[in-house]
Amino acid sequence: MNSHPTVRSALLALITAVTFCSFIVTAPAFAAAPQVKTSAPGYYRVMLGDFEVTALSDGTVPLPMDKILAGISPGDFNKAITRYHLTNPVDTSVNAYLINTGDKLVLIDTGAGSFFGPTLGRLIPNLKAAGYQPEQVDEIYITHMHGDHIGSLSTNGVANFPNATVRADKRDADYWLSQANLDKAGADSKDGFQHAIAAFQPYVASGRFKTFDGNTDLVPGVKAVAAHGHTPGHTIYLVESKGKKLILWGDLMHVASVQFDNPNVAVHFDSDSKDAIAERKKAYATAAKEGYLIGSAHLSFPGLGYLRTEGKGYAWIPVNYLALP
Repeated sequence: MNSHPTVRSALLALITAVTFCSFIVTAPAFAAAPQVKTSAPGYYRVMLGDFEVTALSDGTVPLPMDKILAGISPGDFNKAITRYHLTNPVDTSVNAYLINTGDKLVLIDTGAGSFFGPTLGRLIPNLKAAGYQPEQVDEIYITHMHGDHIGSLSTNGVANFPNATVRADKRDADYWLSQANLDKAGADSKDGFQHAIAAFQPYVASGRFKTFDGNTDLVPGVKAVAAHGHTPGHTIYLVESKGKKLILWGDLMHVASVQFDNPNVAVHFDSDSKDAIAERKKAYATAAKEGYLIGSAHLSFPGLGYLRTEGKGYAWIPVNYLALP
């Protein structure tokens, strides 16, 4: 039968389409790409006046925050973390901050090193990925001597930052580096003293560990500010250039989803919870009022942002992402 040309064209198009679809359905698939399951190097850089500030990630660690926090009921805790789409244990960032003043390279805290398992200990690789070498660091300022802030100072008795002078508040040094305190500590508390003594040993032996007493100007543009309570000598650091301010909080807070709404929630391992709460409230109020930049060790990396009042608590505003050239 001779079909009309228009009909023949339509039939040909239909047959072609059906054949193509059949090929798509029956053609063997290419092998699936394996999942990579790793992130980019953990560093993020911002400018503060003339200073370059690089946030460095030491990694994250899951923490049973329902056991760590004090002063909050289980129901309120679950409600708070659920609101932020978190589950317990809470994956918690461990951050440090590198300040290049143009004259000095200053590192604030050093992460956990090998003290707390395989998900941490990434500070030095991230420092290198950020374009710096440990040998270039001139000064290291410690907020306090808990293991997740000092762990990368040294490895097996060897200083990881061979040219750096390390500084911390005298009260923390007297407490954590004391052999007498280690000897009398309970079995579940000895690790903290052992970690501190091991981490600082090569710097103490070489004369490159120096203490300060409370509020102290360290290098131009960087000042230690006493914020005792979390530990006997807990210190925060004020970084200032061209009228721009950054306050590095150390462990003034641990869980954003809980403690911004309720600054009265403490942690069980505060040396003095009353003082720690008072310092947190003061820091929150001042940050919200003055609008300066904040960096904190356990806020989600890079842990940089601003605070504003919200109701009876506070809201956290992360820095706007900027891809520097």
